[in-house]
Amino acid sequence: MNIDLWPLLVYTVVVVALIVGLLGASTLLGQKRRDHATHDVYESGVVPTGSPQIKIAVPFYLTAILFIIFDLEAAFLFAWAISIREAGWLGYAEAFVFIAILLAGLVYLWRSGALEWRTLRQQNDKANLVGEGGVVNVGPRAERAKAKAAAHSHGHDDHHADPHGAHDEHHTGAAH
Repeated sequence: MNIDLWPLLVYTVVVVALIVGLLGASTLLGQKRRDHATHDVYESGVVPTGSPQIKIAVPFYLTAILFIIFDLEAAFLFAWAISIREAGWLGYAEAFVFIAILLAGLVYLWRSGALEWRTLRQQNDKANLVGEGGVVNVGPRAERAKAKAAAHSHGHDDHHADPHGAHDEHHTGAAH
């Protein structure tokens, strides 16, 4: 087996010469002036404000990691789709198992709350807004209903069911 390496050598020499030439031209032709703003940090032309150690919520990172993981699996599925004829039914079964495992992982993440961005307070606020049939109640009527529910939970007529037909937890011992 005879492999000619001279094209690779020529390519390497051309790339190194191009890099050295561009850096040299930049040094010779570039701006020489130095002032107080020369070494200031900026991002996309915007001067930063505040501390560089900002705290970003964990769900942001978790969502980013999950996106990368599921995006990588999509790349595997694209490769499988290209070779579907060569893979045959065995390849189809393997892809089916692969997708089933991905779906099981996604359902697990969904059920465990890993995909939930809302804080506990936001979740409680949303739960208070959702009414019968999953309708979100907002506006003055919702405020009156919330005030009525607050008055109801503070001891006014505790033995009656709420408008949805459920009783308070402390009376029935069961959660909604």
